Amino acid sequence: MPRTEFPDATYTSTWSNGRGEVRFFTRSDGSRLRYYTVGTGPALVLMHTVRGQLDYFQRVIPQLWDHYTVYALDLPGMGWSDIVPGAQYEEPQLRAAVVEFVRGLDLHDVTLSGESLGGALSLQASIDLKDRVRRVVAFNSYDYPQGGERGNWIARVIMSSVRMPVLGPVFAPLEPRPIIRAILQGGYVDKTRLPEDFLTELLRSGRRTGYDKVSRGIFRSLKGFDRARERYPRVSAPVTLVYSENDWSRPAERDRVANALTDVHRITLPHTGHFSALERPDDMARILLEAASD
Repeated sequence: MPRTEFPDATYTSTWSNGRGEVRFFTRSDGSRLRYYTVGTGPALVLMHTVRGQLDYFQRVIPQLWDHYTVYALDLPGMGWSDIVPGAQYEEPQLRAAVVEFVRGLDLHDVTLSGESLGGALSLQASIDLKDRVRRVVAFNSYDYPQGGERGNWIARVIMSSVRMPVLGPVFAPLEPRPIIRAILQGGYVDKTRLPEDFLTELLRSGRRTGYDKVSRGIFRSLKGFDRARERYPRVSAPVTLVYSENDWSRPAERDRVANALTDVHRITLPHTGHFSALERPDDMARILLEAASD
């Protein structure tokens, strides 16, 4: 697909109040990751959820930019990062992108944080970046079987279909607004907290040529994050492990992650679903600010 010279900032500008800058980071293979950076202070790298983009943190970042230098990232192929034909979206490839981003910008004393897929990536990437990472704050880490399929029956049908060898290519391009809204609402206790304008933006970025292959690749890669959990004992940075009370993960799965980590502080957010950055942004910001003061 044609490459634009400048990263898309159309939606980001609606919530960033003129602060910060949207940029591209060019990887060694020539592909580009879109990111938003703002603020002063120690580096904080934010990684979004499955079927998300950096604007997922729109309610959190304004509470952090006076305390951190924030780097919010569009993961490979997602949001407005480049779509590379034939690219793989397994855990090692996504982790490698995060590692290259941090090293490429020469960031040190970094706090890695993310939600869902981004939470799992923050834990995994910290192993490869141990000389650069100060702390990990992982929210609702997506490292267990089924994941989003537990949200509701619509999510179960669509996500399982997208992964199937024959039906997957048929289902992946289909993103009618009511269906995507229903799938995402399966991750909220208060379903009114899903911003309609953010949903519009997800559908806009999802109309890019080749995005259906990205979406299918991501959904098919999620089992790899379950297997990659075996690496967690190698995490050396202190970890704040945050789960929402109504997250899709089960108590035993949360315990399994915590027990694999050496230095871990656990927090539970009451009456909250999987997407805490949008449902409980004040709590996410508070937890990240407390991490900055540790």
